[in-house]
Amino acid sequence: MASSEPIDLKPPSEQADPEQANSEQWYIVKQESGVCQIVPIAAASEASGLGDGEKWGPFKSQGEAIARRVGLIRAGKCQPL
Repeated sequence: MASSEPIDLKPPSEQADPEQANSEQWYIVKQESGVCQIVPIAAASEASGLGDGEKWGPFKSQGEAIARRVGLIRAGKCQPL
C-alpha cells in the first residue's frame, strides 16, 4: 500500500518546518506591570517606543518565545499572567 503523500528526500536541515513557515519573528516585551507579553516583531518595534522596558528576542517561533518566557518567570524577571 502506497501513501498518497510525497516523500521529502531533502536533508532535515533543508526540510520545511511548519512552525517556521511564516518566518515571523517573536519578542518578549516586559510591561510596566512586570508581566511579559509575547509579540510579533512589528508589535515589538512599536513597543520599543513606549518606554525603557526590557525586551528579549528575536525568537524563531512563538513556541520558543513561550518557553523563554517560562524561564524568565522562573528567574524572577517576569510576573506570570
